[in-house]
Amino acid sequence: VELRESGGGSVQTGGSLRLSCTLSGHSYKDFTMAWFRQAPGKQREGVASIGLDGDTRYTNSVKGRFTISLDNAKDAEVTMYLQMNNLRPDDTAMYVCAQQPRGLVSLWQSDFNYWGQGTQVTVSS
Repeated sequence: VELRESGGGSVQTGGSLRLSCTLSGHSYKDFTMAWFRQAPGKQREGVASIGLDGDTRYTNSVKGRFTISLDNAKDAEVTMYLQMNNLRPDDTAMYVCAQQPRGLVSLWQSDFNYWGQGTQVTVSS
């Protein structure tokens, strides 16, 4: 299983970014994917999670601003997106995608088995 993130960058407050995470090398019939983030000096936190059935979960601080989606039209490769609007300085973090071979839409790190390397998001005031 391989997870590759892209789309990070630097924006000003109120700006937008779209992160992508491509999942390859898996053979699971059911799975969940999620975005986590970790800011310097802080613990990693779950941002958003999505299952194959489209069920989603968001942490409170991003509700109404972030949207998670999944493109699994290609069986061999799945892409997850995180559209981030109205970004704030406290959204600055390394964003990492994760996957678990179960349909548990969760924001707990311990539920996820596979992790990407991360992509940096920096929001300036």
